[in-house]
Amino acid sequence: MRTTFMARPQDVQRQWYVIDADGVPLGRLASQVAKILRGKHKPIYTPHVDTGDHVIVVNAEKVRLTGKKLDKKVYYRHTGYPGGLKAITARRLLETRPERMIELAVRRMLPRNALGRRQFRKLHVYRGPDHPHAAQRPRPLTIRPDGTPQWEQAAAQTEPGA
Repeated sequence: MRTTFMARPQDVQRQWYVIDADGVPLGRLASQVAKILRGKHKPIYTPHVDTGDHVIVVNAEKVRLTGKKLDKKVYYRHTGYPGGLKAITARRLLETRPERMIELAVRRMLPRNALGRRQFRKLHVYRGPDHPHAAQRPRPLTIRPDGTPQWEQAAAQTEPGA
């Protein structure tokens, strides 16, 4: 009898990917990042297990918004006090905290439960081209303008004396 494979947490091997957001539309970038964070790009994907990888997004300040969204899109939050509704336009958010714009787009594409919160913690967004995760040896991943990922082959790492 055949049975469906269900991954266990100890079966998961995590990778690190770095994505350059320069010129990539926000929604197309966020959907691919959410897919990688959830692990849906892996053959061992299991809905109730965190099988996702870590994603580093650099150049968040250069992400692209199409149409008139820079001026028309509004982000809302509430302070919790009466009359405490705050609104900020996408243009203002991109100028002040571009990392937050990508984080919000990705977070809203993840499940709204404990598993989604755990997956979101594997997202690392940086304003400029530099990041402090070089020790993890992240693999570059390019998002094409149509939103499809272009997986790049990692350079062959040879051990000295092997």
